[in-house]
Amino acid sequence: MQVTIQSKPSGTVNSSAPSRKPGANVRQSISSLIENVEKVVVGKRPVVELAVIALLCKGHVLLEDVPGTGKTMLARALARSMDVEMKRLQCTPDLLPSDVTGVPIYNQKTGEFEFRPGPVFTSLLLADEINRATPRAQSALLECMAECHVTVDGKTYDMPAVFMVLATQNPLDMAGTHVLPEAQLDRFFVRLSLGYPTLDEEVRVLYAQSQSHPIDGLQTVLGSAELLEAREAVKRVHLAPDVAQYIARITHATREHPDLRLGASTRGTLALASGAQGMAFLSGRDYVTPDHVKTMARPVLEHRMIIRPRAAAGGKSPGDILDEILDRLTPPV
Repeated sequence: MQVTIQSKPSGTVNSSAPSRKPGANVRQSISSLIENVEKVVVGKRPVVELAVIALLCKGHVLLEDVPGTGKTMLARALARSMDVEMKRLQCTPDLLPSDVTGVPIYNQKTGEFEFRPGPVFTSLLLADEINRATPRAQSALLECMAECHVTVDGKTYDMPAVFMVLATQNPLDMAGTHVLPEAQLDRFFVRLSLGYPTLDEEVRVLYAQSQSHPIDGLQTVLGSAELLEAREAVKRVHLAPDVAQYIARITHATREHPDLRLGASTRGTLALASGAQGMAFLSGRDYVTPDHVKTMARPVLEHRMIIRPRAAAGGKSPGDILDEILDRLTPPV
């Protein structure tokens, strides 16, 4: 079940946040990044904010939607708005793991093998139509997404300090697609869907692209140093013990729910905590509230949950079950 954000969450950027709070300057830089991306991705601010939160939390994003809704354009706009390198990996059924990570090449002049890095060695990797690649090729991304390094021919190579995978995929009922393995899904920080624009938004897109595409004139608004500073600021957002326990109670409830065959992992618990910190940071607060946790719960946890066939046949979805859990659990005061 994909996650489509319909309305702006309560934890979005608040321009009236007091300037006395720590990290105000770097928070303004992140707000400028979001506004810059919005010049290209029209009317999808909640989705853009969640993608930026994933970036701040060293997470990866899975965009699932039908073709032509702006998934690739979101990745390109993010890369252009930051002073980072972006590479594109077009996933096809004949893609090999070495096409992703790289391969040792024999150098006749030196008589030695030299490692030729693959497209994964970049700051922002756009894995386009990831579910058209076979599970064998997809597995090449597991190590770098979880551990930020790649092992090839017995040698380990570190990824850049800023590294993010933004993968797109079409719905599974479309021709030539493969189901992403559970281990692959669990490595994505959030799963999002842009959805179709409204009538007014589509008219705005038509006018904006009548002469040229807005992305051609997009300027860089955030440097690598500022991004790393923002990441440190997010880590400093206070997570009270009772809120941390609330997060753990949510993920534990997914593992005990009778309608779920697989609940959220410990990686999911950590992602929900850091995602709530990121949402609090964007909203101008220096502490996490239960509302921040609730806002991040669906995009962070829903794709990590596998529903039982009987419950699915009854019309339930992982998102419905997660809503039940959130309604049942009493948040801390």
